[in-house]
Amino acid sequence: MRLSHYLFFTSKQVPAEAELISHQLMLRAGLIKQVASGLYSFLPLGYRILDKVVSIVREEMDKAGAQQLLLPFVQPADLWKKSGRWDEYGEELLRFQDRKGSWFVLSPTHEELITDLAAEILTSYKKLPVTVYQIQIKFRDEIRPRGGVIRAREFLMKDAYSFCEDEEQMKDIYERMRSAYERVFSRCGLDCKVVEAESGPIGGDISHEFIALSPAGEDKVVECNSCGYSAKLERATSIPSQQVDKEDEKQLEEIETPGVKSIESLSSFLALPMRKLLKTIIYQTEKGYVGVVLRGDYDINEEKLKKLLKAKEIHLASEEEVREELGMEVGFVGPVEANNKLLFVVDETVMQGKNFVAGANKKDTHFVNVNPGRDFSPYLVGDIRFVSEGDKCPLCGSLLQVKRGLEVGHLFNLGYRYSSKLGASFLDKMGNKRPILMGCYGIGVSRIPAAIVEQNHDDEGIIWPMEVAPFKAVIIPTSNETFNFSQQLYLKLRDVSEEILWDDRDISAGVKFKDSDLIGIPLKIIVGNTFLKEGKIEIKKRKDGQLIKVSKEKIVGKLMELMQYG
Repeated sequence: MRLSHYLFFTSKQVPAEAELISHQLMLRAGLIKQVASGLYSFLPLGYRILDKVVSIVREEMDKAGAQQLLLPFVQPADLWKKSGRWDEYGEELLRFQDRKGSWFVLSPTHEELITDLAAEILTSYKKLPVTVYQIQIKFRDEIRPRGGVIRAREFLMKDAYSFCEDEEQMKDIYERMRSAYERVFSRCGLDCKVVEAESGPIGGDISHEFIALSPAGEDKVVECNSCGYSAKLERATSIPSQQVDKEDEKQLEEIETPGVKSIESLSSFLALPMRKLLKTIIYQTEKGYVGVVLRGDYDINEEKLKKLLKAKEIHLASEEEVREELGMEVGFVGPVEANNKLLFVVDETVMQGKNFVAGANKKDTHFVNVNPGRDFSPYLVGDIRFVSEGDKCPLCGSLLQVKRGLEVGHLFNLGYRYSSKLGASFLDKMGNKRPILMGCYGIGVSRIPAAIVEQNHDDEGIIWPMEVAPFKAVIIPTSNETFNFSQQLYLKLRDVSEEILWDDRDISAGVKFKDSDLIGIPLKIIVGNTFLKEGKIEIKKRKDGQLIKVSKEKIVGKLMELMQYG
């Protein structure tokens, strides 16, 4: 391809709206262009990258035995109402009516539609197991799109669905999908961690995520370097940094703390570490109000709390509710002398401590020497906290690390959540009717290029791995004297590979080099002074800067070798 004929541009300016390096570089390199908030066009260079990612995904899904299909982007609302997610999914689900007044949704995911299809076709054990997949547009009406294509409202996704007779079949397919994902991300040049994860609005009991590690990531991963334990922060467990207090219980006292509402200010006011303070937060559930008690140095993990309570929904009580419904003072709420007002859910680390400080449920007042069991009685005790730096691994006791990353893939064992609600059942060998066991497997295809950039860049621009680069090599003539030979070389190489770009623009060689580095093309074929003096062509590797001199007779063979093996 001649670059002078290509729909292409670069920019030196860092776009004001782009915070992440991947967003900045993809905009500057002319790979994407914003249409509206969370909506992006992939321009020719960007689309070549995206198309290569799609090809890798398709190849690995086919190898894993999945069959490709294509489902409608628009889904009828009735299916979502049957599954219960019409109300559960939230405002990210974009709903609309057609001209006849019927309700539809723009697909954020396709569990309902694929389950409805399975209910009609997969009616016998003889047709199981089966796995299907699609590479399809999705839409989620994100309240705060960010990071360019990392968290866009419209995005390209690969979603696969498995239908099984029993757990044995399910386990086999789950592991095949996991292995396929490992190959996909390895071929894309991504450093990924497989971690235990929460299922979120998709549902299911078993779930793993593939996280591409990056300081710019919106997800947090807890990792043990000693034994390999890893999990999403929302699911991770730990041995707390401070174990059981061995001091004697002291007498409960009430003290004045004028205007001291926050844990940080209370710690400073009393000159105590935050682990000796208790924070009590009021939540409302479908069962009523609950008080959640944990140490001041930890934060509440609402997913864990919801599971412990076996609640469908939880949300923070407002200040008005705390004052008017419960008669408690916001900023000074505590579990002592409040058991008749609230049921208290207590983190397990609180039960291991003694002589805490807690709110006294009246303005400007706290209790000191608060002891669980003696001064208040928990309704439930469990792990309801996020893991914190300094905590220890639950498996081996080594220190845990909290790292950031981007979710690029997700595996779910859905169980019978959708098949039972949408009537997807089959007749087993005994003629008994049973619900189909389902799995779901997603890859965020259009965010993979951004994840690759986050892990592969330098001060000059992007460094694409060979398999996903928009072009594998670019021919750069550095002067008028080498232009004609560069054209002959391009025509010769074009016959053996479609991965060669020829920068025939009438601009300086320096700008050509800068643009090539910004775009991230792996190999620069330089036809310059070395060719004029020595008759040799230079091949420069983008990744490490290595310079290789090759005679014109050997250039084709050497280039094919480098494009295949790096």
